[in-house]
Amino acid sequence: MSNRAKLQASKRDSVVAPTKAAPTLLQRLGPGLITGAADDDPSGIATYSQAGAQFGFGLLWTIFLTLPFMIAIQLVSAQIGRVTGKGLAANVLELAPRWIVMGLVGLLVAANTFNIAADIAAMAEALSLVIGGLNHEHALIFAAGSTLLQVFVPYRRYSPVLKFLTLSLFAYVATAFTVKIPWGTALLAAVWPKANVSADYFMMVVAVLGTTISPYLFFWQASQEVEEMNLGKRDKPLREETKRGGDPELTRIRVDTTLGMLLSNGIAFFIILTTASVLNANGVTNINSATQAAEALRPLAGDFTFALFATGIIGTGLLAIPVLAGSAAYGVAEIFGWRATLEARPEKAVGFYTIIAAATIIGFGLGFTGIDSIHMLVWSAVLNGVVAVPIMAMMMLIVSSRAIMGRFKARTWLVALGWLGTALMALAVLALLGSSLIS
Repeated sequence: MSNRAKLQASKRDSVVAPTKAAPTLLQRLGPGLITGAADDDPSGIATYSQAGAQFGFGLLWTIFLTLPFMIAIQLVSAQIGRVTGKGLAANVLELAPRWIVMGLVGLLVAANTFNIAADIAAMAEALSLVIGGLNHEHALIFAAGSTLLQVFVPYRRYSPVLKFLTLSLFAYVATAFTVKIPWGTALLAAVWPKANVSADYFMMVVAVLGTTISPYLFFWQASQEVEEMNLGKRDKPLREETKRGGDPELTRIRVDTTLGMLLSNGIAFFIILTTASVLNANGVTNINSATQAAEALRPLAGDFTFALFATGIIGTGLLAIPVLAGSAAYGVAEIFGWRATLEARPEKAVGFYTIIAAATIIGFGLGFTGIDSIHMLVWSAVLNGVVAVPIMAMMMLIVSSRAIMGRFKARTWLVALGWLGTALMALAVLALLGSSLIS
């Protein structure tokens, strides 16, 4: 062999076969991150803004109270989807009669539709405040755009868009640093709140809890784990794995969900912090919508702070509406055995996409009825509360069942925390219903 041939052979031998790069943290995040971010929709922003305006820093502690329960219940929903390879409604059908599940999902659809209506209205008003124009035209653009994206853009391309929209939440972090905040007072109130036994204070605690832990988030995250699995990213349902293992997947779910819920509650913390520092400190104590909060900030904190707050409303709404409509569609489709996936072409999942379109269109239409967003949010909160407790209880039964989850049944700490969260939510619902009856 010539020297030249030997040199070429040596080069070939020295070439190392390319290895597949390990996914980055951002690539590993998905269902949990999007679910957590979608919790801070315009309706949630309104609740947190009212909490800060009415009670100052007095309710910052609720963010820390809800966090562990929120993480636990979303971990449960994600594990159910990933282990069984089916959405939440399909799993609940294994425990409860179809008519009960249909009733619960029906209430979920109604609650989500009211929530969509309130969110679209808030987004339209926010855009009008920023660039001018008519609310109804803006609302039509948001409703139509959201529906078309979900129907005609496959999940593998739409999911990164939703992930990108989570960045809009950081507008509220930026907003907090554009105003003067007495950090010492705020942090002390967060860890050592003053006692307040008024009915209004208690009901705001209930409102924050209900805003943070919502049924549509359970359905969405479980189904997103199934979507990811069906794309081939996560192989097949964990309970069908013949080999031992699965820990890497459960670790991914824990990291994704924990970071998503930390983001969600962290943003809520900054919203309360900002509105308490500006609105409550200047005597503005009654906020009925996210856009009203933005308007109230403008003369007190300046145009830049107002623009950040208003832009955040639009961004979070663009993220939340698909989650609200999609979670309703997953629930209905699973009950009737329809194909339930955002990856399918429209003609292959007609029933599923019809529910998405109907929920969004009806939500848009409610804006023309004269019903104000506050009433729609109250109805949504009541319906969500009615749905949340039995669904949470069934989720805990599912995740604790070896027959359903196999060797991936939840660990004791997760079961205990999930049941505590269910009990806390039941108390909140009783208080909310009692308040509604009294008023």
